[in-house]
Amino acid sequence: MPLTRDKIVGYDGARMVLRFTMLNNAEKVECEISSAALDELAGGRGTALAAREALFLRQRPEIERTASNIFDDDAIVRGAVVRIFAKHIRR
Repeated sequence: MPLTRDKIVGYDGARMVLRFTMLNNAEKVECEISSAALDELAGGRGTALAAREALFLRQRPEIERTASNIFDDDAIVRGAVVRIFAKHIRR
């Protein structure tokens, strides 16, 4: 079953990921997308920190679809984080 949209948590500079949550029915699923994956979506490298959340918002449907596919395909263990890396971005 596809995950549904929830909240943007924000950019974690120490881990270089943008964190967000999605819902599996009423259960929150923690998700994150790496800076490299965001750059891949932008078609380049080195997206400025200030622009990362805006980039996420522009690409949100694709990012959420990817997170949902990873959740479904990889049978994520309850409580585990769904992580999107550049290898998950199809261009």
